[in-house]
Amino acid sequence: MSPADGGSAAMSLPFHTLRDLLRHAVTRFNTEGLFFGHGSHDAYDEAAYLLLHALKLPLEKLDPFLDARLLPQEIEALLALIERRCSERLPAAYLTHEAFLGDYRFYVDERVIVPRSFIAELIPDQFQPWVADPWAVTNVLEMCTGSGCLAIMLADAFPHAHIDAVDLSADALAVARRNVDDYQLQGRVTLHESDLYAKLPAKKYDLIVTNPPYVNNQSMKSLPAEYRAEPAMALTGGEDGMDIVRRIVAGAKERLNPHGVLVIEIGNEFINAETAFPELELTWLSTSAGDGSVFLLTADQL
Repeated sequence: MSPADGGSAAMSLPFHTLRDLLRHAVTRFNTEGLFFGHGSHDAYDEAAYLLLHALKLPLEKLDPFLDARLLPQEIEALLALIERRCSERLPAAYLTHEAFLGDYRFYVDERVIVPRSFIAELIPDQFQPWVADPWAVTNVLEMCTGSGCLAIMLADAFPHAHIDAVDLSADALAVARRNVDDYQLQGRVTLHESDLYAKLPAKKYDLIVTNPPYVNNQSMKSLPAEYRAEPAMALTGGEDGMDIVRRIVAGAKERLNPHGVLVIEIGNEFINAETAFPELELTWLSTSAGDGSVFLLTADQL
């Protein structure tokens, strides 16, 4: 069934309520073997989110609407959405143009990866105790910003800080600009199109934070279709995943204040990170993924 068939399908198939469409979507998603790694845990969560969003209903209130009868045009639109998720294998965030990270909502499209970061779990605690006085942090650098999500969260966590957010992709920065504007942080977050440190102003930072491309070449070959729909330049990190991480670490010393810290997310590349920096004692920070996804270095170590 193609999206063009949605109208006739709505009339001929026994779909009347949101419950009917939810059941249908869950079955389709599981049958098609979709991958859920962009905010939903399983087919049910993803189906509920997509259907509620499309119907402009509160995302946290499914039960009151389950047995509400749908209009024929609503059924048609929902069937088309379900079909598109299955046939195009796009992350749900690209279909709804929104993604959530912690308590934050961001605009997204195919120009950026869908926001997801274990660093986001650490920002509300202001990286203490490694950042001794969060109120004294005045300059923060966030590299490989993508949608700008971490830069926005950092601006909230460090209220006296100015955030320089960097990305090599002009397309990604256009999305980041929209999100910065949505949060009315134009005066506190400056976006820079730069290859890492290359075009940054000559200044030092109390904190450098980055969730860079770190997927190794072998893993890139086996990514699910939903991940392959994202910009490859925002994912691939070379043979061992550490190509860009090495450059960030190498340049951090001259960019950090004497008591500054560098925080880097490396996902599942724990062994490759330890191998890449044998001379450094990486401090691994605890997240929901365990103790091997985000590491910290101090200016003294560098």
